[in-house]
Amino acid sequence: MALIELRDVEKVYRMDGVEVWALRGVSLRIDAGEFVAIMGPSGSGKSTCMNILGLLDRPTAGTYRLDGTDTSTLDDVALARLRNRRIGFVFQSFNLLPRTPAVENVELPMIYAGVADRRARALAALEQVGLRERAGHLPTQLSGGEQQRVAIARALVMRPAIILADEPTGNLDSATAEEIMGLLRDLAGGGMTIVLVTHEADIAAHARRLVQFRDGRIVRDAPLRGAPARGAGR
Repeated sequence: MALIELRDVEKVYRMDGVEVWALRGVSLRIDAGEFVAIMGPSGSGKSTCMNILGLLDRPTAGTYRLDGTDTSTLDDVALARLRNRRIGFVFQSFNLLPRTPAVENVELPMIYAGVADRRARALAALEQVGLRERAGHLPTQLSGGEQQRVAIARALVMRPAIILADEPTGNLDSATAEEIMGLLRDLAGGGMTIVLVTHEADIAAHARRLVQFRDGRIVRDAPLRGAPARGAGR
């Protein structure tokens, strides 16, 4: 069974009486343990696809099954619960609370879920990304790369099935971007399913599979040459 399965997904936005097609009959299967990069020019549909995968938006037509669950059958509360427990998000802008220490930023998804052992799990997630010793620091006391590591720890702390990374290196210099991609590559090597949206070919090259969008359709879906085998580390 696929972890992610889109079938004939369409997304139409209506603005001022005009229909704007963001996705046109998209079908996509991603199995557990895959590291997939999604690319495409502005307006190609890649961000809309990511929002649907992250349960932040619903298709106009077609089906999205997440780990076998038809998400169209769920109400907003059930979708929010599924999103919190099964999907970890990493964004370009980090989205950390500026006046909150790193460890408490990592705890946030567990507060929403009512997890009891929040501090121990948050510290373990920070250790996983090499930042346990910075747990008490505010985001303003951390470098951009460290802030993104905190964001990755926050994405990992609920032990999700999938990490969705939307332009995770967009605010980082090239050396720091390589460090963050190395961390994501290590997570993929350990069996984590990662879906990465990027407009940079050198960032996409870290993935094992490339899906390219244009005009709301998938125009290419192929393994990346030289990508490591599934389950292989750095």
